[in-house]
Amino acid sequence: MAEPQADFIQQQLAFAAHIRDPQTVAAPADIEDRRMAIYRELFYNNVEGFISSGFPVLRQLSDDETWHRRVRAFFRDHRCQTPYFAEIAAEFVEWLQNSRGEHPDDPPFTQELAHYEWVELALSVSDADRELPAVDPNGDLMDGHPVLSPLAWPLAYQWPVHQIGPEFQPEAPGAQPTYLVVNRDRLDAVHFLEINAVTYRLLQLLSDEPSPSGREALQIIAKELDHPQPEAVIAHGQTLLEDLKARNIILGTRV
Repeated sequence: MAEPQADFIQQQLAFAAHIRDPQTVAAPADIEDRRMAIYRELFYNNVEGFISSGFPVLRQLSDDETWHRRVRAFFRDHRCQTPYFAEIAAEFVEWLQNSRGEHPDDPPFTQELAHYEWVELALSVSDADRELPAVDPNGDLMDGHPVLSPLAWPLAYQWPVHQIGPEFQPEAPGAQPTYLVVNRDRLDAVHFLEINAVTYRLLQLLSDEPSPSGREALQIIAKELDHPQPEAVIAHGQTLLEDLKARNIILGTRV
């Protein structure tokens, strides 16, 4: 039985190699090309369709030839670690960042733009809120320990990814990083909010373990800024904490 099984495995490998790279790898000799063509189109079109729908801006910025050349390279070269179609987008981002790198076909902002576009899909299907920590939704955000929603992601990019589109394709990163927080609310709607460096730092501090109280986090920021009026930073920060809670980015305070 070992020999027939080995032959079957070799045939499967030859079949998969041709499907991945039909221009270079010949099809198995005993399969009619008309039938192979069905598989070639089915496999590639499924993957291309998921990537196209998951990265609409990147697709819009690419002519057809460039787009399909990029997707074909991913389809040919990347070995996905998941069988789930919904996770193909994450595999594509991983390939862009860690395997493809800079490429003459790709605008210089491609990796960050793809990550930014992936975030919306990732948050929309995330189950990170399935087991939430014990939270007091009416807790004191200054003296208590604010709890970030597991569905709120602070993000920092070198490129202004939220502005990129057909009418704006920068050739160099922004003078300052772009800070965003993306979150999914109680109605499962995903929101994108541009924030500044101070808010980003606050969210970082509140993500630490053990996390500081709201007041302690703001005191740390005031010290880091070497602000001449730390109490002004703290007063403004209290308003900021309340706004983040209203947006479901902060859930309340730790019980």
